[in-house]
Amino acid sequence: MYGHRIQQTAEGAVILLFGATGDLARRKLFPAVYSLYREGKLTDQFAVIGLARRQKTREQFHQDVLESIREFARHDVEKDEQFHEFISHFEYMSLNINDVDGFHQLRDLVEQQEQTFGLKGNRLFYLALAPELFGPVSANIRAGGLLETPGWTRLVIEKPFGYDLESAEKLNSQIREVFREEEIFRIDHYLGKEMVQNIEVIRFANAFFEPLWNNRYISNIQITLSETVGVEERGGYYDQAGALRDMGQNHILQMIAMMAMEPPSRLVSEDIRDEKVKVLRSLRLYETPEEVRRNVVRGQYTAGSIKGKPVPGYREEDKVNPESRTETYFAAKVHVDNLRWAGVPFYVRTGKRLPVKATEVVVEFKNMPSGLLFNQDNRLEPNLLVFRVNPLEGIYFKINAKKPGADWALLPVAMDFCQSGQVGINTPEAYERLLFDAIKGDATYFTRWDEVALAWAFTDRIADAWRQSDEDLRTYAAGTWGPEEGKELLARDGFRWWPVNGQDEGEVTWVTNRA
Repeated sequence: MYGHRIQQTAEGAVILLFGATGDLARRKLFPAVYSLYREGKLTDQFAVIGLARRQKTREQFHQDVLESIREFARHDVEKDEQFHEFISHFEYMSLNINDVDGFHQLRDLVEQQEQTFGLKGNRLFYLALAPELFGPVSANIRAGGLLETPGWTRLVIEKPFGYDLESAEKLNSQIREVFREEEIFRIDHYLGKEMVQNIEVIRFANAFFEPLWNNRYISNIQITLSETVGVEERGGYYDQAGALRDMGQNHILQMIAMMAMEPPSRLVSEDIRDEKVKVLRSLRLYETPEEVRRNVVRGQYTAGSIKGKPVPGYREEDKVNPESRTETYFAAKVHVDNLRWAGVPFYVRTGKRLPVKATEVVVEFKNMPSGLLFNQDNRLEPNLLVFRVNPLEGIYFKINAKKPGADWALLPVAMDFCQSGQVGINTPEAYERLLFDAIKGDATYFTRWDEVALAWAFTDRIADAWRQSDEDLRTYAAGTWGPEEGKELLARDGFRWWPVNGQDEGEVTWVTNRA
């Protein structure tokens, strides 16, 4: 056993991992299980059964898990003298997901593992599979008798959850034939990120923020999810999805909901998710294709350079249609029509092959009246509160202060709390938190069906308008911040995109907690 065990642990369970030979399992899930075990959140009462079509021995599977942990885990496995204890909890079974007999054999293996590790019949089914397989696999889980257990059963599924509202409804009905809504855990890994979860704390635990969190004091909110990478090996999937479905329908709308939600009455999952749903219901829907064109910008990257290295255009990427009209960038002006946020635009943008990898939320407060006191020349900078989600975690706020030695000259000062600088890079990964929450049965940071449906209802309006015409598809060179129209979206309202993490912040004096 490892020396220091924290008190909060998850109840013992068998984790049945479908898609155990895939990239998600290798990069995220195996390292997540290892970290939970190393930190005492998983006791010795657990088992993992890897499932995939590929033939593989138990020893080969153990080697795959070891290599995954060696490459991607936060903890150094080379210094772990008791790794053999951990890996003994892992089994592998080759499974044809269309073969019901195979699921009966799987049930026998599960019961064997439960007996070996003293488990009480709790079973977590993790489907790291293509969405079209969720329904058939769920049906065969039931047909194979795997739900016949004295413990609990839960289903974890990955995005994308459908292609539009119609397909999502069909997919949901298939799953709901087998699992109850409270047993379904739909992962949006952004909700597992430290600073995304910290938004609630910053908002609701600080008396000098919450009274200002409304349209009287905030002029706009900006959300940026930028990537430097292209489509990599996901060209086939991405060319069908695009930036809107890949990032907008889930990550971006979830972050809007977190920023705009009302305080929940209790810190319980359903109350928190109820408030997020209210925000999604308040989103102003685009009524016409013209309204979409006026408020939404879409773009596709062409050849350019990232950090001095030349990169191809999107249409030259592997498995991408050379005449593709799929967007790799979109920006939008979004309104939340309720009393708190009426008149406050939420500007969002996401894209591939942008200059900086960053996830950042900027809250821009209304400026001081022009022509008075220190704003006589109308050049006073507004105050900003910035949540840095990725890659550095932290918050900072920008205020105006007197420049030392000068006669009433002002200097912007950025006061910085760097979570990564204080805690270090060894903070829990999103998948660690979410896997742990799923085992505990805490659905707070998973998306409920009504959230999914409302998000699709919003983005379907945009997708429908784009289907009618692709004349508004703009291009941008890789390594730039997208089409010029993305800047104009804010400029029309008298605003601009603020710099994100990794860019030049301008003439700002930094006050930081970093050593």
